[in-house]
Amino acid sequence: MRELIRKIMRDKQEYKEQMARAEALPEDYRFVFQKIHGYMWSFAGGDGSDMLTTQQELIELFESSAADGKHVLDVTGEDVVGFCDGLLRDTKKWTDPARNKLNLDLINKFGRGNDAQ
Repeated sequence: MRELIRKIMRDKQEYKEQMARAEALPEDYRFVFQKIHGYMWSFAGGDGSDMLTTQQELIELFESSAADGKHVLDVTGEDVVGFCDGLLRDTKKWTDPARNKLNLDLINKFGRGNDAQ
C-alpha cells in the first residue's frame, strides 16, 4: 500500500512538472496542447501512467518544434484528431477492454482453425 501511495505522489509531481513546461510553451503551442490534453485525457485508462508518458512525449515534441521556429500546425497537421489518435495508439485507454473483447469474440467465431460458423 505504501508503494502505491509513493507511485501516486510521484505521478502527481510528474504531472505538475509537465503542466509547468506546457505553460512555458509559446501561446499557439500552449493553446493546441491544452486542446490535445483535454482530448487525450478523456481516453486515459488504468492508473494514467501511460498517458503521462504520452503527454511527456508531446511536450518534448512541442518544445523542440517551437525552438526550431515551426508553426504548431506544421507539427500536428490540420487533422489534429488524427495526430492525437496516432499519439495515443500505444497508450492504455479505457476503451481497450471493449475493443479487445470485440476482436477476441470475432476471432473466436471466425478465426483460423475454428470451424464454427
